[in-house]
Amino acid sequence: MNVTLKSIALAAFALPSAGLAQEMVPITISSSHPTSVPWVGSMQTYVVEPANARLEEMGSDYRIEWTEAFGGSLYDFNETLEAVEEGLTDMGWVGALWEGSKMPLQNIMFSTPFVTSDPVVAVEVLNEMNDTIPEMQEEWTSHNLVFLGASVNDTYHLLTTFPVESLADLDGRTIVGAPALGPWLGGTGAVPVAGGLPTMYQTIQTGVAEGTIIIPTGAYPLRLHEVAPYVTLVDTGVTTIGGLAVNADSWERFPEDVQTVLMELGREYSMGHAQLVKETSDQIVEQMEADGATVTRLPEEERTAWVEGLPDLGEEWVATVAADGLPGEEIMSTYMSMMEEKGAEPMRDWSE
Repeated sequence: MNVTLKSIALAAFALPSAGLAQEMVPITISSSHPTSVPWVGSMQTYVVEPANARLEEMGSDYRIEWTEAFGGSLYDFNETLEAVEEGLTDMGWVGALWEGSKMPLQNIMFSTPFVTSDPVVAVEVLNEMNDTIPEMQEEWTSHNLVFLGASVNDTYHLLTTFPVESLADLDGRTIVGAPALGPWLGGTGAVPVAGGLPTMYQTIQTGVAEGTIIIPTGAYPLRLHEVAPYVTLVDTGVTTIGGLAVNADSWERFPEDVQTVLMELGREYSMGHAQLVKETSDQIVEQMEADGATVTRLPEEERTAWVEGLPDLGEEWVATVAADGLPGEEIMSTYMSMMEEKGAEPMRDWSE
C-alpha cells in the first residue's frame, strides 16, 4: 500500500470512531395543543430542531433522540401539569392557566388585564420573576418540574355569534374561555363558560356558548371565526400562560451537556415564540376578515368602562395567595414595577 492509499485508509478508519463515541439520549417532548399554535410549534423550531447542532457545536459526545407527541396524542389540555410531573412525557408545555390553585403565582397576569400588549415584555418579566423569586420557583419544583422558559399568548379579543358594539351587548351572553379569564368578564354581564382551545369550536357550534374571549393565534388555527364570525377587537392585554418544563426525574438522567443546551434553548424558545406572536397576531385578524369574519373595534370609551368596571382583581389575587402564606403584595408590587420599567403603560395599576 503506497503512502497516499494508506493515509486514506487510516482516515476512513478514524472517521467512524467519532460517530461511535456519540451517545443517544432519548427524550419525549409533548403538548396538548397542535403545532399550529405558536407556543407549541416553536417547541420544534427553537428546541427540537437546533438541539443536536448545538450539542455538536459545544463538542459534546451526546445527541438527543427526539420523540415528538404534539396535538394531544398523549394527554388532554387539562392534564399538561400532571403529564410532565408524573413522567408521562420527559418535557412539555405546561398550561398554568388551568392550574390556578396549584400555580397561582404563574397566573398573576390573569389578575392584571390591560397592563401590556407586548408578548416580549410579558415573557421577560415572568422569566425574571421565576429566576429571582423563590416562591415562584417553588411552583415548578414542588410539582417535580424544571422550568425552562415562560410561554405567552397575544392579546385577547372577542369572537361571538352576535355583533358587539357596547358592553351592553354582552349582558346575559355565554362566553367560553380559560377558567382564569372568567373574572375579566366581571361587570360586563356576560356569563363565563370554562373551556380550552381544543373544545371551543364544538362548544360554540352546539350553542353551549355564544362566543369566546380568545387570542387570534389560538382562534385562527382552530377556525373559530367560522362559528363565531363577529370579531370585536378589545385588546385586554397579553398573558403568560405557563411554560416549557422538564420532568425533574428525567432531568437528572440527562447528561450535563444536554441540560446546558436545553436550558439555553428554553429561553430562546421563550423569547422566540413571543416575538412570533407579536408579529403574527394582527396578520391573523386580517386573515379572519379576508375569510369573511366581521371585524370591528370596541369603542375606546367602552373599553375604558370595561377596565374601570372590573372588580379589584389585583387585590383579590393578593388576598388569595397571602392566605396560602405567599408574599402576594410584594410580588404584585414587583410585577407592576417591572412592567413599567420595561415600557408597559397599564390602564390600571393593580398593585394600588
